Amino acid sequence: MKKTTLINGDTIFCINSLEAQMLHEHITGYFDDFISLEQSDTILDIGANIGILGLELTKKYPRINIHSFEPIDDIYSVLKANSDLSNNKNFQSYNFGISDKSESIEFTYFPNAPALSSANDEIWNSKEDLIEAFDGSMQNAPSNWWWKKFIPKFTYTFFVRNLIRKKKKISCKLKPLSKVIDELSLRKIDLLKIDCEGNEHKVINGINEENWPIINQLIIEINDIDGRLEYIKNKLKKLGFKIKIIQEPALKKTNLYNLFARK
Repeated sequence: MKKTTLINGDTIFCINSLEAQMLHEHITGYFDDFISLEQSDTILDIGANIGILGLELTKKYPRINIHSFEPIDDIYSVLKANSDLSNNKNFQSYNFGISDKSESIEFTYFPNAPALSSANDEIWNSKEDLIEAFDGSMQNAPSNWWWKKFIPKFTYTFFVRNLIRKKKKISCKLKPLSKVIDELSLRKIDLLKIDCEGNEHKVINGINEENWPIINQLIIEINDIDGRLEYIKNKLKKLGFKIKIIQEPALKKTNLYNLFARK
């Protein structure tokens, strides 16, 4: 664990400084006039990683209630440090993941690129996909990365190889979201954010019918494998949500999309 300073001047805990800055850039793009929040709203952050969303929301809404879930121990320890750093007693962190059933499964953990860690190996099977994602990220990197113009594209293969080396398999606990809703006695969820590296459809499937009325808004990063984008979009439409789908400039050559939903 180390510290890094973001482009906005905030100092946070992280594992990889450059990745933390890119995550911050990614998350600040979540919010426009489609998603609205207020003080004392309740947020569920599924796949919280190191907790940048919780830190950003606490800055804007100091009394906001945040429940953040991260199954990988090394990443969770940084999430917990950042939730403590926020001084928001309502910023809670949990060391398990969310899926469609209670179980322990094997995750692939990338110590050099924690945000790529997943229970779904197939989403990063292609090194070419990783290179395209890296290229897009470099083109749309934070503005203070002045040095990026000096990195030639032919070196991207080396950087990607370094990101994914030393990967390891670890066992992580998962629970269905409806079970967590019951355990926490939640009466409303003003925003459900899901970023689970290919597991997002299972999170959705783990929500019982009786729990959907308390969910008001969603932000979901979708890996569009096997028609998952269409599946989740249609399911939410049937539940009465209005849908907005975007693909960030950095991800134009990938199958990653952000889906926004509100009632």
